[in-house]
Amino acid sequence: MYRYIFFDLDGTLTDSKEGILNSLRHAFEKLGKPAPGEDTLIKFIGPPLQETFMELCGFTREQAFAAVEAFRERYEPIGKFENAAAPGMPELCGRLKEAGYVLALSSSKPEKLCVDICARFGYTPSLSVIAGSPLHGDHTKADVIRDTFRRLNLSEADRPDILMVGDRKYDVLGAKECGVDCVGVEFFGYAAPGELEEAGAVAVVRSAAELERFILEH
Repeated sequence: MYRYIFFDLDGTLTDSKEGILNSLRHAFEKLGKPAPGEDTLIKFIGPPLQETFMELCGFTREQAFAAVEAFRERYEPIGKFENAAAPGMPELCGRLKEAGYVLALSSSKPEKLCVDICARFGYTPSLSVIAGSPLHGDHTKADVIRDTFRRLNLSEADRPDILMVGDRKYDVLGAKECGVDCVGVEFFGYAAPGELEEAGAVAVVRSAAELERFILEH
């Protein structure tokens, strides 16, 4: 039975599309480059930003770093709150905590932003740990999960009791690298069709109610 539930943030606990896309467009404009279409911009939701600029846009590491800095110019004061809690998720987290589960956030987003967003949308009281990346430099999902282990004082023996919950293949693959199961969520359609299953998610759910049933039954 799972005892520790680690949650991703963007696309899992919140619908962050508006703030991220607006801030990406700001970054491309500042760098004097045309912004890709929305179908491409959506792919930035979830994985580490710097790597995504390099992978999707062909940026050098230096260009990608500059793009991330430009993104954060708008995202940190404005975009982080152009966001909404995923339907039913604050309430689910509250119920899981009351039932004795230990909940944590494991996000590649800078930790300072994670703290602000979780406070704004009502998640902080349910979370024992809020783990994210350092302000300058994105951690991989596996890095963040390992940090969450450390901060909860978990050991190798606890791995079967841990469940990661996320909306992209990066969550599934990062969890797998750490020896942890991952449930994929398809709340907002940010993952490509079949992406979560192909990455090895133990289940894919489409609502907070489905996620709650899976956790309580396992």
